[in-house]
Amino acid sequence: MKAVLFHQHGGPEVLQYTDFPTPEPKAGEVLIRVRAAALNRMDVFVRNGWAGLKLDMPHINGADGAGIIESLGENVTSFEVGDRVAINANLGCGECEFCKSEKDNLCKNWHLLGETIRGTYCEYICLPVRQLYKLPKDFDFHQSAAAALVYQTAWHSMVSRGKVKAGETVAIVGAGGGVNSASIQVAKYLGAKVIVIGSNSQKLEQAEMLGADILIDRSKEEDWSKAVFLATEKRGVDVIVDNVGTTFPLSFRALKKGGRLLTVGNSGSPKFEIDNRYIFAKHLSILGSTMSTLAEFAEVMDLVVAGKLKPVIDKTFDLKDAALAQERLWHGENFGKITLDIQ
Repeated sequence: MKAVLFHQHGGPEVLQYTDFPTPEPKAGEVLIRVRAAALNRMDVFVRNGWAGLKLDMPHINGADGAGIIESLGENVTSFEVGDRVAINANLGCGECEFCKSEKDNLCKNWHLLGETIRGTYCEYICLPVRQLYKLPKDFDFHQSAAAALVYQTAWHSMVSRGKVKAGETVAIVGAGGGVNSASIQVAKYLGAKVIVIGSNSQKLEQAEMLGADILIDRSKEEDWSKAVFLATEKRGVDVIVDNVGTTFPLSFRALKKGGRLLTVGNSGSPKFEIDNRYIFAKHLSILGSTMSTLAEFAEVMDLVVAGKLKPVIDKTFDLKDAALAQERLWHGENFGKITLDIQ
């Protein structure tokens, strides 16, 4: 099969479009002919490498994907050859106490497809059937791939962890990323008022099209926490979604007393200073979240397939041009998800 892989960490130049052995499904697995993959910033972090990351080289990027079942491993009865499926990259072991209690995103032996094991920048992949969502015959592969990771991430963070309620006000730091565009839609679906803090007017216009109620351009409002405070009639927001990390000090100031900060990542930096006085004086909660449970994945994909949540696709590249796609993502030129076409 064809795949985009790398033998060593580094810049986009380490990515190679080349041949790689086609895997064979084990018992309980299926072989999927991948038709579309989607990018995440995690792909670039993994390609660059970090201290302690140990991969089975060559490594293949990619968490998101969708395609057609090509063949079945032993004991597979819930799917058939030819079924169209979306891939859930959140890999629990299925055996530990967390997995057995349906909290598989807390699995003791947790893996993320494309991060710790080979991913979806390839023509074929084998996965356990529990990782698959059966798609309608007419549902687009790129829409499926674009939705899979970011919508389950936003859903678990906002519904299960943040418990966002109708009538609350949610601020989202960043407009263009896949999780942020999904968070706008999820918050609106839940009945919240949404404030988006974006890097430029173009991205904010697109955020408004997704339903954002109040737009704040941080290129013009350096202290955007003050702008949020004024936009809420000096009350502050109930919830803020901050996946940057280095912006936590501003987020603390933007929250009302008793507010919740939701985070699923650290695109700015994993290490930064915070002023703890804001946390205890304002009774703030910082809620971390990773992916979702299998049940939540199915729940949010049902909403995507029903058209109640609509993935935003920025641009599609051929698989062989994955390096160009990663550069677009890394430089923040996208709004929504970048996908790879795998023919």
